Amino acid sequence: MANEPNKDKTLDPKDWTKVRNLAHQMVDDMMDYLQNIKEDVCWKPVPQRVKEHFEESLPVEGIDIQDIYEDFKTNILPYPKGNIHPRFWAFVQGTGSPLAMMADMLASGMNSNVAIGEHSAMYVDQQVINWCKEMMNYPADASGILVSGGSIANITALNVARNHQTSFEARYKGLKKLDKQLTMYCSTETHSCMVKGAEVIGVGSDYLRRIEVNSDLTINLEKLELAIEEDIRNGFQPICIVGNAGTVNTGAIDDLMALSDLAKKYTLWFHIDGAFGALAKLVPAYETALKGIELCDSVAFDLHKWMYMPYEIGCVLIKNKDSHRGSFYIQPSYLVSHEKGLAAGPDPVNNYGLELSRGFKALKVWMSIKEHGIDAFKDLIAQNIAHSFYLGELVKSSEHLELLTPVTMNIVCFRFVLEGLSNEELNELNKNILMTLQERGIASPSSTVLSGKYAIRCANVNHRSRKEDFDMLVTAAIAIGKELSFKE
Repeated sequence: MANEPNKDKTLDPKDWTKVRNLAHQMVDDMMDYLQNIKEDVCWKPVPQRVKEHFEESLPVEGIDIQDIYEDFKTNILPYPKGNIHPRFWAFVQGTGSPLAMMADMLASGMNSNVAIGEHSAMYVDQQVINWCKEMMNYPADASGILVSGGSIANITALNVARNHQTSFEARYKGLKKLDKQLTMYCSTETHSCMVKGAEVIGVGSDYLRRIEVNSDLTINLEKLELAIEEDIRNGFQPICIVGNAGTVNTGAIDDLMALSDLAKKYTLWFHIDGAFGALAKLVPAYETALKGIELCDSVAFDLHKWMYMPYEIGCVLIKNKDSHRGSFYIQPSYLVSHEKGLAAGPDPVNNYGLELSRGFKALKVWMSIKEHGIDAFKDLIAQNIAHSFYLGELVKSSEHLELLTPVTMNIVCFRFVLEGLSNEELNELNKNILMTLQERGIASPSSTVLSGKYAIRCANVNHRSRKEDFDMLVTAAIAIGKELSFKE
């Protein structure tokens, strides 16, 4: 006998008013949280009691939603990574914004799968890709796809490069059927996702040639060309050069125009990893350095970095739409497009990437750009760069600090110095300065190692940072350096 209607189960609430009231409280709490974030510490460690709290077994019965929210406020919200704080400069992680946060709520409410079909989210996704092409001065007939971040964006582009350069034999017949071993090229400063990419597409990390860099940490063009020619002589097939539009360590920009010329000379695919730096193209002062983006075959960048979007959203643009689509297109009977109805609509997005299930991540970009206009983002990127140069000058003007590489964009690498200490001792001291800055909640830079020197590294993609935040960082770093040195 069929179940009676009132006996059927659902996840919808029995009391919509209670859920509505809690939702209003959540919004008010998060708005207060964002508005007052600068008054809180930048970061604090997660207490042991909280770690143990998350070792509880799988719940069998549900609990009251208000209790769940109180659990969130007690054990989750107080211990974030901190990248929404004005003094967070660790890694390269954006800060988000209130409306974009709300957009994610709206997108979750709609719960659209932006892969196929005739529905509004498909057109928003398409428009955001077109806006990204405008930002990069890419041709209107190029293609692109929104992904989770720079790693997947880069790997997507490398897969297209492999297929294009092998006339799609690699896709359909596999690498074993190719006559020659494929090779790719990048600098030693290129992000580690390229290593994963070389492995994922079957080239192998041993055949990703990591070329030495110049003193400014840009790729050495002479050694790059020598490596290409040597591989050709040895019977390999070079397929792709990867250029950096802002290296992750220091923000160095490779000579992209020269790389484009070299790629053309050897008929190679030219890809640019512009995870954060490509967006500096919006700033007039960087137009020349990033002019090569217009010439490359593909470019990857993250909108959750220098467009300040909430996680997660990255983008890859590919100039040859046929090669892009040809690398991922597949048409099973259950996904056939129709002329009308729900199965109509734009060319399915899953024809351009690995994912079939995709959230409505474009909405936060669409709403944010409409809210502020692209000029606001251009001004904020310029401000981040200006603040980074300001920090660089603060470092250079201090007898206690050393700038480890020239500031070229938005990354500043420095260390505390003290006469009489060896390099190993300075490395240990600066590591402890960094950890103390973080544990005291003062600021959150990250670290790297440059020419054997441990660096305190500030990567600024923070729209909340002000000059006084960098003043505080320098003052605190010097004070902590002296304090720890005295303890020794």
